[in-house]
Amino acid sequence: MWEWVVIALVVILVIVALWAITAYNGLVRLRNLVQEAWRQIDVELQRRHDLIPNLVETVKGYAKHERETLEAVIQARTVAAAPGSSPAQQAEQENMLTQALGRLFALAEAYPDLKANQNFLQLQQELTNTEDRVAAGRRFYNANVRTLNTRIETFPTVFIANMFGFTREEYFETHEAARQAPNVQF
Repeated sequence: MWEWVVIALVVILVIVALWAITAYNGLVRLRNLVQEAWRQIDVELQRRHDLIPNLVETVKGYAKHERETLEAVIQARTVAAAPGSSPAQQAEQENMLTQALGRLFALAEAYPDLKANQNFLQLQQELTNTEDRVAAGRRFYNANVRTLNTRIETFPTVFIANMFGFTREEYFETHEAARQAPNVQF
């Protein structure tokens, strides 16, 4: 009789151990997926930051007396490109940059020669494409964050998450005003 109880306890312990290993590995896999998704967003943001000085230089030739707008774009780009920000901080910095770029594109409306400049149009198109890739990356990242956060907070994996120090990740969100790339009509 005792033999069956011991065997049952061993089977239960093996099942619990297998579940714990599977839960832990799933959390690690999700955490790594979130980190990978953030790195992809970071790559696209860096591409965006690299395009902006070229765009500003192109506009400078046409709008020499619009120094304040150009400096605002460069300042916002410098802040956004600084390393070490959390997703929430990066989102806020990117919102400021998007607003500054919107003012830059609005400025271009006053200069017909600039609007027709091939280099300006190409840079604007590349920036728009990059904005689209950032938006897609943000959706992918946030979906992975949601999955990880849900797994961390739900029963029974909450025990494994707490035991091994898994924490909630931040979403990468933008404000309503910065949800779309600046739209300029030519």
